[in-house]
Amino acid sequence: QVQLVESGGGLVQAGGSLRLSCAASGSTFKINAVGWYRQAPGKQRELVATISSSGSTNYADSVKGRFTISRDNAKNTVSLRMDSLKPDDTAVYYCNARLLPRYGSRDYWGQGTQVTVSS
Repeated sequence: QVQLVESGGGLVQAGGSLRLSCAASGSTFKINAVGWYRQAPGKQRELVATISSSGSTNYADSVKGRFTISRDNAKNTVSLRMDSLKPDDTAVYYCNARLLPRYGSRDYWGQGTQVTVSS
């Protein structure tokens, strides 16, 4: 089992910045990639950014150049730095951890943190 706890959401004006953090606990040695997804009202959950155990990153086109994902394997944390925020970035942001293939590539999710960007 892996537990994920997010922090850092809130209300910010357009053009502002926020930093989300996610702390993992439990069987963290089983984790492969970690990342952030978001879900806006009435929309499906979508990928924001992921980072592999080796540090390779992947971003949604909509956030490239504005968001930066990072992870600290020693502290079992993953962060998302969000700059130049837009009202369209408003959503609940979820931390995700995917286990290594030998553990079934199972996904774990945090409880979500609200990010609201006002115009």
